[in-house]
Amino acid sequence: MTVYSPATTATGIIGTGSYLPAEIVPNSVVADRAGVTADWIVQKTGIHERRHAAPHEATSDLAYAAARAAMDDAGITERDIAWVIVATSTPDHPQPATACLVQDRLGATQAAAFDINAVCAGFVFALQTGAQLLAGVGERTTAKYALVIGADVYSRILDHTDRRTAVLFGDGAGAVVLGPARPGHGILGTGTSTDGSLHGLIGVQAGGSRHPASAGTLADGQHFFKMRGREVRDFVNERLPLAVQGVLDAHGIDPAHVKHFIPHQANGVMVGEVIPRLGLPNAHAHLPVDLHANTGAASIPLALDHARRAGALADGDLMLLAGFGGGMGVGTALLRWDSEPPCHHTRHAARELAGSVAR
Repeated sequence: MTVYSPATTATGIIGTGSYLPAEIVPNSVVADRAGVTADWIVQKTGIHERRHAAPHEATSDLAYAAARAAMDDAGITERDIAWVIVATSTPDHPQPATACLVQDRLGATQAAAFDINAVCAGFVFALQTGAQLLAGVGERTTAKYALVIGADVYSRILDHTDRRTAVLFGDGAGAVVLGPARPGHGILGTGTSTDGSLHGLIGVQAGGSRHPASAGTLADGQHFFKMRGREVRDFVNERLPLAVQGVLDAHGIDPAHVKHFIPHQANGVMVGEVIPRLGLPNAHAHLPVDLHANTGAASIPLALDHARRAGALADGDLMLLAGFGGGMGVGTALLRWDSEPPCHHTRHAARELAGSVAR
């Protein structure tokens, strides 16, 4: 069953940010280890390169850098944040939540922090959660923004000799700040669903309470990420069109009005094949997967930040975000882009006042 959640207040994305590690890993390097050619990777995935985290970098480091960029873009400080939500399936460690590490490093002492693990659909699940939490913020609460981050370091859990997975993934983080939007703008509604009967299609078998870490699980390679690629492709081809049509119908949106489609960057070829079946005749699909590959929960906010900084998003543009991943889950979100949310006007007035006082 899909759960559809209409927006109860005008809440939107007021800032975006992203972070990619410095190391660029071209197809030639990945191909040599996986026993394929660089051309084969392009033909099968559309990917040309990806980034790998430096040895000293963990997921929280990437998440922090993206969060800072989003906060700077939104013009808020750590004192303004009520929630820090990190979507990840590659946490720094099993516990505590990676979001706690990010909150501490930011100095966001008024914020509650927690992780969401819906694998590659995680960012949309986290976005929905953040918007619903903000809808309940009271007038007496001074922190009124949610920081929603998608971050993953898949290079640490890959078997680099497995061509089914090693060629697809990279590391990165993307973040958004949620806050007040003008009426009719911001998040219009979301849709989320999970089919737990398909949990075996994607996952890491060992390291949890079912199969605790041991010399045996390490020897058997059970700590590597594994994926049944053909069945995942079948899932996406079947469920993504249904999810897109479902969220549009649930919230009364004409598909022809959607200007931007920002999907999870799973595999450029696979996503490119399913896009014509989504019924979005006027939507531009944003697919920077060729430059940073599949970055898990980070891929949607990375693509969103790329589009915004490239000047591709105009005020009032309708966009559809769509994530899908292990579990198996699908998350969709409808947004009307707000280039001038109310808080921007407030901050501008405050800066003008400060300037006049200084003069």
